[in-house]
Amino acid sequence: MSVMDQEILWLGWSGLHVTPWKLVGYTGALMFGGRWVVQFIASRRAGKPVIPRVFWYMSLVGALMTLSYFLFSAKQDSVGVLQNLFPTFTAAYSLWLDIQHRGWHRDRAPH
Repeated sequence: MSVMDQEILWLGWSGLHVTPWKLVGYTGALMFGGRWVVQFIASRRAGKPVIPRVFWYMSLVGALMTLSYFLFSAKQDSVGVLQNLFPTFTAAYSLWLDIQHRGWHRDRAPH
């Protein structure tokens, strides 16, 4: 058993069996879900629907983290792998398009 699959004993008080891989999965899930909070705040400030670049970064990192959890942890769940493959590629492509369209500087006007 890998050290990443061993229970973190000091979290035993929670009643949950938490491993380092689960922390990777939890963090990825929170990041992937938290991107909607970022999008909501950006849209509220702009007064119209917008998707800030950080949304795509959070999507990509969150999807990669949850994908890693399902691929490399003891769980090795093919449903979780399939569920996270498409968002990973979509986020990477959307981030690439955003950088191509606006360049690296966020405040730059589109071409």
